[in-house]
Amino acid sequence: MNQDSNIDTARQKPSSSDGKRKDLIEKILKIIMPIGISAAMIIWMSHKLNFHKIWEITSHDCNYWWLLLVMILTMLSYSIRGIRWGYQLRAAGIPRMSAASESVSIYSAYAINLLVPYLGEAWRCIYVVRRENAKLSTVVGTDLADRSSDFVMIVLLLGLALVVANPALTQFFDKYQFGRDLEDVLSKWELWTGLAAAVAIFILCDIRYKDSKFFKGINLSVSRMWQGFKVIFTMKGRWMYLFLTIAIWVCYFLKIYLVFFSFPFTRELMTHPGYAYGLLPGLVAFVFGSFSMAIPSNGGLGPWNIAVMYALMLYGIGHTDAAAFSIVAWSTQTFMTIILGIYSMIYIAVTKKKVNKAADMPNNISK
Repeated sequence: MNQDSNIDTARQKPSSSDGKRKDLIEKILKIIMPIGISAAMIIWMSHKLNFHKIWEITSHDCNYWWLLLVMILTMLSYSIRGIRWGYQLRAAGIPRMSAASESVSIYSAYAINLLVPYLGEAWRCIYVVRRENAKLSTVVGTDLADRSSDFVMIVLLLGLALVVANPALTQFFDKYQFGRDLEDVLSKWELWTGLAAAVAIFILCDIRYKDSKFFKGINLSVSRMWQGFKVIFTMKGRWMYLFLTIAIWVCYFLKIYLVFFSFPFTRELMTHPGYAYGLLPGLVAFVFGSFSMAIPSNGGLGPWNIAVMYALMLYGIGHTDAAAFSIVAWSTQTFMTIILGIYSMIYIAVTKKKVNKAADMPNNISK
């Protein structure tokens, strides 16, 4: 019997080792893949662009005072997002945090995402769990719902862009090979039939193997997302949540639009008839940039720059000018994110000492 037990134990060890190896590989891929994507995009840009010319544009033609407003809007959008998340947390039964703490949770998350994409989302959940002694599953559910509302906004913005900026989007499909290829792929009935079949197969497998670890994890995530999203419609302060959501995305849009004032070639778009003071080109650049964030990269470096470049080129902006715009816009927001990340480290260290001191006070009094 002991021999059988030893054999079983020996059989279990390799599986445990394989599981650890698999987890390690996944973690490495999560770090290396975004860096690889960003590096590949930068290499592609370096072959296509004249960086000496870009430096001349950014150093001589750029009005940096407008970029100061972009930095302020970056901080404001993060703070509003943190306060909005606070409404969801309270609706889930988690004690109210200060507006400063709610903001810091987002400052830190975005700063961490510059190093490892999506790791910041996990970090801000852990921050709230440790600070408020909350259940991790509850906090994760609110985070997933927070991102779900973002997805809804992106879809709505895409619909708006398709209506008001249809000529520019049509030009994208006609002018660039990538656009023509994309249009050709999307028009194939085989694609949509295949997607429908894949969804049907996935649903059937979910029903058949719902007790497996893989589908249990997926169903749990979907359930958390739905529960967190559903509470938005019934929670106290839902209208304020809606207002804050709109405010976040207005700030996001203005972070691109205000950079238009920094360069002479984008200021010309504001006087062009039919461009609505540059709002239409700004909307297209904003939508292109928002969708590019689905590609895992370090803070959007590479995919975001290229997406915004293509958007501006649709409105007659030169390749080099569009690159200078995207680099300055990205760098400004990233610089502010780094500053806010440093501030968050200091804030968390200071408030942690205060929280620990407050927790020790009852013990000292009782003694």
